[in-house]
Amino acid sequence: MAMFGEELVDKSTKVIEATANGTATLGILISNGPRKSGTTNHVDGRDSPDIGFDPDLEYIGGDTVFPLGAFTTPEEEQFEEELEASLAQVSSLPGQAFSYDKGEMSRRLSLGTVSQLAAAGVRYHRLSITAGIDIKSAFEGDLDLCHLLMKALQIREKYMALSLQNFCQITSRVLHRNEIDFEPVTKFEPDYPGQSPSATSPYDPFLEPQLRDCGLKFEMRKGLFHVYENEEDLLLGRVWSKMPNIDLKTFVDDMNTVFHICVNGPLKSFCYRRLSYLESCFQLHVLLNERTETAEQKSVRHRDFYNVRKVDTHVHAASCMNQKHLLRFIKKKMKVDSTKKVIVRDSQELTLSEVFSSLSMSAYDLSVDQLDVHADRNTFHRFDKFNLKYNPVGESRLREIFLKSDNHIQGRYFAELLKEVMSDLEDSKYQKAELRISIYGRSIDEWDKLANWAHENKIYSDHVRWLIQVPRLYDVYQKNGSVTNFEEMLKNLFLPLFEVSVNPQTHPKLHMFLQQTVGFDSVDDESKPEHHSFRQTSPPPDEWKTAENPPYSYYLYYMYANMAVLNHIRKERNMNTFVFRPHCGEAGYWHHLVPSFMLAENISHGLLLRKVPALQYLYYLAQIGVAMSPLSNNLLFLDIHRNPLPQFFQRGLLVSVSTDDPLQFHFTKEPLMEEYSIASQVWKLSPSDMCELARNSVLMSGFERLVKQHWLGEDCWKPGPVGNDVTKTNVPDIRVAYRHETLVSELDNICNAGVKHI
Repeated sequence: MAMFGEELVDKSTKVIEATANGTATLGILISNGPRKSGTTNHVDGRDSPDIGFDPDLEYIGGDTVFPLGAFTTPEEEQFEEELEASLAQVSSLPGQAFSYDKGEMSRRLSLGTVSQLAAAGVRYHRLSITAGIDIKSAFEGDLDLCHLLMKALQIREKYMALSLQNFCQITSRVLHRNEIDFEPVTKFEPDYPGQSPSATSPYDPFLEPQLRDCGLKFEMRKGLFHVYENEEDLLLGRVWSKMPNIDLKTFVDDMNTVFHICVNGPLKSFCYRRLSYLESCFQLHVLLNERTETAEQKSVRHRDFYNVRKVDTHVHAASCMNQKHLLRFIKKKMKVDSTKKVIVRDSQELTLSEVFSSLSMSAYDLSVDQLDVHADRNTFHRFDKFNLKYNPVGESRLREIFLKSDNHIQGRYFAELLKEVMSDLEDSKYQKAELRISIYGRSIDEWDKLANWAHENKIYSDHVRWLIQVPRLYDVYQKNGSVTNFEEMLKNLFLPLFEVSVNPQTHPKLHMFLQQTVGFDSVDDESKPEHHSFRQTSPPPDEWKTAENPPYSYYLYYMYANMAVLNHIRKERNMNTFVFRPHCGEAGYWHHLVPSFMLAENISHGLLLRKVPALQYLYYLAQIGVAMSPLSNNLLFLDIHRNPLPQFFQRGLLVSVSTDDPLQFHFTKEPLMEEYSIASQVWKLSPSDMCELARNSVLMSGFERLVKQHWLGEDCWKPGPVGNDVTKTNVPDIRVAYRHETLVSELDNICNAGVKHI
């Protein structure tokens, strides 16, 4: 790649204008940040060649400009062709201040040579298109659209603040840049009195609770818990002053507002153009800076992709082992534990040996093929068949024995399996996981059973945190008589949590388990038809007594609202709070992404964002984490070559790679590395790309800030390259600076235009 050695004038923007008749001759200026007079740039360690200048090109402030066609070596000519193709793609986007007049084409390329990042020492080739939002010219007709985008972001910020979840600092600061004492919305991080926080274990997971009853009272009305400061306030109906006000009517109005924003025709076109522009900018960035990024990575001692921290941000505990691991475990138990009573059928206790005898099988007979837990082409768009793959040998009895925490043997085998998986993670050192385990809401004692199982089996690892997944199966429970209405299910889900948060002595083991729990998930087949639309007139949970399942947004609102109230109690008591991270956008209706945009800190899957450019752009501007599982999607809903992960990544969405269900989709002992390796091969990801995805996974995860600081650097919570420690993340500062500058530029342009509209 040809570079040049001339003095650069210290200006915030350098502009070159190239004009040609017929075929355009484009002059390229590539800036590597401000340099002292007389310094020389190099090409692969060589001085740049002496190239003549096109007299038709204008040189501003002493900058050296290369016209296309000045590249002579085959390597330089190939670079020129790639660069010209990318520039042509950008120039085809409307609104980029490219003017066409009487066959003459005038292109303006702007390259910032001085910025906050350059001043901080991050020097790389910066490329931007002038007038990203030119209020007086190209984007004058889009001011109202920018105002709509701002409105949607403000709605999300409101709900993140109400529930004490994280909202992107950069977005928040741009939205409130005129407010002097503004504090960005962040998740509450407790300290742990009486303990010594360390980088890897911020608390003793089995320390008995020291806190006593705080005296708060609570009751559930219309599906929502209301909190009172004392008994007198409860009788008077005077709610606790710190209780968040999450009004149903306001939520429905906000949801409809965001929905109408997303289906606005002009806004969809506008967002599509911006997303295409971001994608093209990244491709240009890679063309101009890939070698420099690689060189920066090579300069870091010890660190490479294998020894940077990476978190599996979406994996289910019941399928976190691979099929060979499960087979080996079952065979081992058949040999050493065959006489153990493991299940009750028809009022009779059966041993493990008797169970397999009833299946006409022995330990020797078992194979991976007979286990039949791996997804295949027959599960594509058949979620019902996929769920059956959780049954080894097609037998629900074996699932109950080996993959359940609540069974005749108190979940002993499942605990042993998880501890083996945790041991493998600890051996690998740099891989972490957030395991999802189910609470169904069928009975009030589910939480105590789960906590007792975890405590009695001493299930804990510094490499693992828990998420609670709630299957959307109210219709099933109502039909079999487990619950009579939806409010009863909500009470089973949240009443023990309110009790233990107000007085940890009521459920001491649950208190210990919740210290390792980071949030809630909502799971089920999203492609199921919904016959009801959530609105203000929808029946409240205590009146939802039919066997019809509530819609997705109904589940999300009541889970979020109760979690938000719970978080405020736990914050008051200096306990860890929870986040909401539902499955969303895997299949079915794209409008599920609307309530998730408002209520969820992160989501899992998000495939349907590819069909809704306005929502995709909002997810980018708000930097909402999306945990994507390409191998899972490949066998369930979307061929891997059509997976939008590489496109989302190029456009700047906060995406990470996750495994979902290693039991069904993976073959190796390290399923997360299997995901990364296949993604790298299929989409030709560079080492910088891989390390950026790994860093994203840590930032998205629910691990405590102390732990993240140990993994990513002391300032990891700060935006931009200031928060990046390349010696720990192996992500070049150049890449982080590019992402930061691009996001700030987009937000700044949107907010400038949105404010101008007002």
